[in-house]
Amino acid sequence: MRVLGPMLYTLLVWWASTGVILYLNGLPRHWHPPLMGAATVLLAVALCGVAVSADDTRVTGAYLAFTAAIAVWGWQELAFLLGYLTGPRRHPCPSQATGWPRAGHAIMAILWHELTLVVLATAILWLCWGRPNPVAVWTFAVLWVMRLSAKLNVFLGVRNLSEQFLPEHLRYLQSYFRRRPRNSLFATSVLVGTLCAGAVWQAATHPDASPFAATGATLVATLLSLAVVEHWFMVLPLPSEKLWNWGMRSRR
Repeated sequence: MRVLGPMLYTLLVWWASTGVILYLNGLPRHWHPPLMGAATVLLAVALCGVAVSADDTRVTGAYLAFTAAIAVWGWQELAFLLGYLTGPRRHPCPSQATGWPRAGHAIMAILWHELTLVVLATAILWLCWGRPNPVAVWTFAVLWVMRLSAKLNVFLGVRNLSEQFLPEHLRYLQSYFRRRPRNSLFATSVLVGTLCAGAVWQAATHPDASPFAATGATLVATLLSLAVVEHWFMVLPLPSEKLWNWGMRSRR
């Protein structure tokens, strides 16, 4: 039972937060500045939540740390999709670019976004350093590493690019994607992600784990498992976008 609760909570947060970000991003452009302002206030609150939860080793502390880290992640996702944090390159990749030149163009297209992730990760690590609740650190680390893996796979080529989630002002990013049945990185990404998820699940279900440890590990393990599932969405012929059709209604 102590595993089921945090597992369902993670599923709900994963599904709902993704849909909310897509919905907000699809609102008319004149909504974007106030949305970004409100999101930044939420970011400050979330960082306070990370700091407060870092000393809390109750079950509620695990939930608070996890939720705060998700909110921090949500801020940078919204900032990226609204176009505030992308990169200095804001036009399509040259059609003749291949290899390392193409990779360089892709990096410049999302450079500010990547640097922001470094800053946010450093902030969370600093707030939690030497303190007994590391759930926020592990949550953000899972999101960061698995999103980086997804970006690399999309750059190298996958079957489903989910380009329909990109707003009109970021359509140029499609030119940095590649549609292919598979790539050399995908199997490694899924294998390593699955092995890591298995290890965290083992910690979550260990009979000697405290309620706090079991809850925190379950939250992180479920999130990591969902990230692996999202990798499979990139190559399997499944209409995964239907999970968030409600979040796309604002564009219509």
